[in-house]
Amino acid sequence: MAPEPSRRDILGHAVRGAALLGLGGTAAFLARRSDRESTWQLDVELCINSKHGEHPKDACLDCARACVLPLSAVRAINDHARCGRCYICPAYFDITSAINPDGLPSQKLCPRDAIQRQPIGEIDPQDPANNYYEYVIDETRCNGCGRCVLACKEPAGLSSLRLEVRYNRCVHCNRCSIASACPYDAYERKPVRA
Repeated sequence: MAPEPSRRDILGHAVRGAALLGLGGTAAFLARRSDRESTWQLDVELCINSKHGEHPKDACLDCARACVLPLSAVRAINDHARCGRCYICPAYFDITSAINPDGLPSQKLCPRDAIQRQPIGEIDPQDPANNYYEYVIDETRCNGCGRCVLACKEPAGLSSLRLEVRYNRCVHCNRCSIASACPYDAYERKPVRA
């Protein structure tokens, strides 16, 4: 028959158990904290849709299709400082569509109608081509397909559009499904930019 444990033995086991629980909790806290401080980021120099000078035939749709979220965490972003504020923006309009009575292409390029066209200043009805517009991405509609980014490249556009991971929407997957699917290895885990 085994001797009954002493009070000292019971307290020793309790202290060791509490210490192990404390270490486990600390490890879990540090793992969650490191996840909040780093996220998957898109390297626009590697992304075929965003890469300046590259002109693939079609958009790579992995950002829109591979994300575990119903609407991808990747969004198109317009760098307004580089935008030409064109009357006919090739990222807004499908410039290959038929011309409407106003002299503009009849169809929009974005399949989700996520780009909004807003006039800047007074509209000149006598010379419509002399008007300027701001093109704003509606992030609630954008799914990061990259079609607008491709269309904005030179020579038709000024490359003001790019794709970017929106950290407030990202669920911080241990292994990003877009990163796994990306044929150009354009995603990597980096510290969150302040």
